[in-house]
Amino acid sequence: MKQQQGQEFKELQGTAMQQGLWGLFRHRIYNLAMLRQDATAALIVSLLLIPQSLAYALLAGLPLQAGLYASILPAMAYALFGTSGVLAVGPVAITSLLTFSALSPLAIPGSAEYVALAILLALLSGGCLLLMGVLRMGFLANFLSHPVMSAFVSASALIILLGQLKGVTGIPLQSGTLQTLLLSFYQQMGSLHLNTLLLSIFFLAFLYWARHYMAGLLMKYGLSQTAANLTSRMAPMLLLLLATAGVAFFNLDQAGIKVVGELPVGLPLLQLPSITPEVLLLLLPMAVMISLVGFAESVAIARTFAARRRQQVNSNRELLGLGIANLAAGLSASFPVTGGLSRTVVNHDAGSITPMASVLTGLGMLLVLFFLTGWLYYLPQAMLSAVIMVAVFSLVDWKQLPYLWRYSRGDALAWLATAVGVLFLGIELGLMMGVLVSLASWLAKNSRPHVAVVGRLPGTEHYRNVQRYDVELHPHILSLRIDESLMFANAQEVEQRVLEEVGQRPELQHVILMGSGINHIDASGVEVLEQCYCTYPRSKGRCWIA
Repeated sequence: MKQQQGQEFKELQGTAMQQGLWGLFRHRIYNLAMLRQDATAALIVSLLLIPQSLAYALLAGLPLQAGLYASILPAMAYALFGTSGVLAVGPVAITSLLTFSALSPLAIPGSAEYVALAILLALLSGGCLLLMGVLRMGFLANFLSHPVMSAFVSASALIILLGQLKGVTGIPLQSGTLQTLLLSFYQQMGSLHLNTLLLSIFFLAFLYWARHYMAGLLMKYGLSQTAANLTSRMAPMLLLLLATAGVAFFNLDQAGIKVVGELPVGLPLLQLPSITPEVLLLLLPMAVMISLVGFAESVAIARTFAARRRQQVNSNRELLGLGIANLAAGLSASFPVTGGLSRTVVNHDAGSITPMASVLTGLGMLLVLFFLTGWLYYLPQAMLSAVIMVAVFSLVDWKQLPYLWRYSRGDALAWLATAVGVLFLGIELGLMMGVLVSLASWLAKNSRPHVAVVGRLPGTEHYRNVQRYDVELHPHILSLRIDESLMFANAQEVEQRVLEEVGQRPELQHVILMGSGINHIDASGVEVLEQCYCTYPRSKGRCWIA
């Protein structure tokens, strides 16, 4: 009986989760035990968020406090309207890079104009996501196929890694494509700051060791696997404390180490930027791209963890939740946000049960903003660059190309086009190239449909491909099986194949088109079938469609 009641409770909880945090309260299934687990997860995620949010604001070219702002209201907004109980919404590497890519040609990073454009970009992204949600257009993310997204993330991660060389070496780099970054690094190598480089090497080594080896070491000393993994993921926060204390104690800021400096205390004023039609037209394409990429990444993460918990994620409701989260980001003077993998993993491993964990995380970051920003004065910027580099290094996956080349040349070409485009032409053009090549590959495949001549297996009523089976054929009958959807891309090819097979059989009287393999027919396909049925070239024969 208790087992049945527990199963019913889980089903009710999953149903309520589809309506966001409101659903949990409406069904009155939230209790004190769940609150304790969510609060524990929120505390751990908040500690991780402090260095991450500052680092991603740096990557986006914004004042560092914008990263803290992006971790408060957006997380709370998503919790109220999203459908994932564990997804942690906030600033992430890809949307930060896209923000910088969109705004750096329009204004000086960090300037008041740049901040206003970032706010407008977040509002536009939120509006695009809301519109897609209202129109139930979650399927649009399907156009970003897995090979395209994999290549986009890998190439973007490489751009991020090279861009952060500025922070870990002190060399002023010009942002842009791969060739721009490499040329700038070569020309400015004389500006290398040795103290910054040495300190950065220590940061990178510690973060890499913590990510790959700390958990194993802690488990040897008796810590559970879950606790060891969580502790290793808290390494950026531990490094933040050590780095800040070290710079302050040894006065490394006076030796040329750049520090964060004074951060404003408290929330920013809710504000709307000035909007002109010209600025809207410039930012709208990138806002759409950020919406699609952020949504695709977020839903993929949410579905992965929902499957582990035997829950479901509603794509269209996710659009609404992410849209409102981005509107909240714009109103709180920050930049576009989406679901982040590393924070979601920590949220899940820390025992988060419901979206209340995100609300509590937002409250935790609010306390940081009011009471802890003064302690971050001596935080070295090189440490933030090291956090970004270690975080995005794992996103580079070049093994995907040889794997795709073995199994699907079309997907491999789409991957290659995306990666080359992002690296050498820019993020926007690279993603567009990948989508276009992916669609072209799909059309090319479907434009050459598989049409098989079939015959009867001796002694049966089964019909099989003449090239694979020993079958019986009748000289006056031709049976063709169409094994593809019949549509505009291949309709004429099917008709041409029928005519070729008919022309090779002078004694032919009847043609049978077998449609058991057709699962979709558009207007062009119907027209071809009508032509085959009504205009069969031999007057004494007929065309049968089955």
